[in-house]
Amino acid sequence: MPQTPLVEPGIAEVRRARRILRLLTARYPGHRLELDFSSPLQLLVAATLAAQTLDERVNAVTPVLFERYPTAADLAAADAAEMEQILVPVGYYRQKTRNVIKLAATLVERHEGEVPSTIEELVALPWVGRKTANMVLGNAFATPAVSVDTHVSRVAHRLGWGPEKDVDATEAAIQALFDKKDWVTVNLLLILHGRRTCHSRRPACGACPLAAECPSADIGETDPEKARALLK
Repeated sequence: MPQTPLVEPGIAEVRRARRILRLLTARYPGHRLELDFSSPLQLLVAATLAAQTLDERVNAVTPVLFERYPTAADLAAADAAEMEQILVPVGYYRQKTRNVIKLAATLVERHEGEVPSTIEELVALPWVGRKTANMVLGNAFATPAVSVDTHVSRVAHRLGWGPEKDVDATEAAIQALFDKKDWVTVNLLLILHGRRTCHSRRPACGACPLAAECPSADIGETDPEKARALLK
């Protein structure tokens, strides 16, 4: 659990949160994590590669990467120059190659090549922070978890759920507002909303399904037609 203590929300706040969840679910049907993976190892490595690049670029290289190196042991023993050539499209490929090899080697040394399924063990891995650990727990292990990235932090702040850039407070606020069974779903929906509608610089407020529930609904483009043009 985050260090920030949970503050029990009022009934009105919980009901508002449920309305927001329904609205987001309707807006983004078929929501899912946009990083492709078929195992905890693949998601952990994909998340490592996703730093400072687009998920689409990661998804383009991971099939090649995992076909060549299907296990943690294979990744740990990889020739760096060969892996670098695969990872060129994701940027910072030399550093990311070193990171992946070290991460895989640590998995082999500490966990027999398997990805651990607890927050404590995950954050003890090199270059794995709480955000990535919770992403893996929630999406690869179906463990209730909230992964606060920049999109979640921004949208939650605009909705009045937590101070922007205070990851622990935002995680705690979302956990307090929603049932555990909904944490991963809410997490995914907030990420999608931040990417598609609630942009950092010019949110599409006039085309946002949350406008009636959002105290920040006037900070972006409020003209409906112009706002729709901003949707992604």
